[in-house]
Amino acid sequence: MTDSQKSPIARIGHRLKALPRKLPVLTTRGEASDESLARQYDAGLSIPVCDQTTEETEGARLREKGRFMARQEMWDELGGMIRDHDHAREATPGGTALADLLSYGARSDVVLPVETALSDPGLMSAHAPREGMIALEEVLQDHPDDYGVALVVAQAHVDIGWAWRGQGWISEVPEKHWEAFHHHFDRAEEILDRFDAFAEDSPALAAARCALLASTPAPKARVADDYEDLIDLDPGNPRHMRGLGNHLLPRWFGSYEQLELEARRTAARTGDIWGAGAYTWVYLDALAVDPVALGHLDVPFFLDGMRDILTRRPDQHYANQMAAFCAVTLQQPRCGRAPDSQGLREIRAALDWILRDHLTELHPLVWGVAAKGAQHATGPLARDEVARLGRDCALARIGRHFDAELRRGMRVVFDRTGPHLEPMDG
Repeated sequence: MTDSQKSPIARIGHRLKALPRKLPVLTTRGEASDESLARQYDAGLSIPVCDQTTEETEGARLREKGRFMARQEMWDELGGMIRDHDHAREATPGGTALADLLSYGARSDVVLPVETALSDPGLMSAHAPREGMIALEEVLQDHPDDYGVALVVAQAHVDIGWAWRGQGWISEVPEKHWEAFHHHFDRAEEILDRFDAFAEDSPALAAARCALLASTPAPKARVADDYEDLIDLDPGNPRHMRGLGNHLLPRWFGSYEQLELEARRTAARTGDIWGAGAYTWVYLDALAVDPVALGHLDVPFFLDGMRDILTRRPDQHYANQMAAFCAVTLQQPRCGRAPDSQGLREIRAALDWILRDHLTELHPLVWGVAAKGAQHATGPLARDEVARLGRDCALARIGRHFDAELRRGMRVVFDRTGPHLEPMDG
């Protein structure tokens, strides 16, 4: 088959392979310290390392499947598969909806060239390709009643809208880019308005609606209600609660008082699933980016929530996530300005029982993501760089926690029951 005979989306995918890829540069603050500590503690720590987690392998598989089906124009099958995963509330251990992974893969050949063009200072914005979005709109015309297909197209508009908006300060965004941002978000809203999330029993539609808050004229009046709809449709997925907490920060659409209120309301509505865990989930990302929120936090309630999460979902992804939150995220320098230093110390101290009662294996990518965020690293890092950063960070922090035992000549060995001590020469 010649290039001219391929579908528009398949042709874009073929050309995408030829785009130059930026080589990541790793210059993160404090990395050398973790690296040296990891070498120091390595001999005294024995912990199974899971280099390929279900989170990673399942994500890669479904993204590639979505990309393949779009290139083959298997839109009937793809739309049905997205709806089926959505109705079943299927997600990775970390909470990424499988429907979203398929959708991302299906739109990636359209979105990635635009993001590449708009992020490269050497390219003019006029070079951002448009034919891919035109092709997706034609697909939607052929499948007007399939909300699975509609999600692919609407989410592509949202992704491209953000690519035009960029990550800079509002005052730095050119007017033309603002116009493009709002154009794409308005079109996404038009598409989503055809469907009702509750009538379709669709958390994915509700999540897409929450993604539109950034362009809504009065987002503060809608943020709590929109996220309440989403969480009520899919209360078992913590990612929605984390998104709610982040968007309730003053820097987005809320206030610290509203954050506290909605964290409690969400915990009350989901107690049968999470116990107090929803309170913790709502605050988790908010505390990571804005330690001032600690001044409004009910610390005992938050710690109860951590225990309930790890008891009710005894998954090593969550155990690593909570351990990294205590040992890495809350150790970043800006947390030193938190208004409740005692509360901060109490949450950091939870690392002890998380390691002793719940952690049985190391997930380097989870720790790497936490370390990258805490060090405010800029630019993309290759997957292997994130994993290396995470392994060093985890060994350094876990080794430091067991430093007294290691100095006594003991070796800390983790197995399926948790850590136990052995003589170093045993």
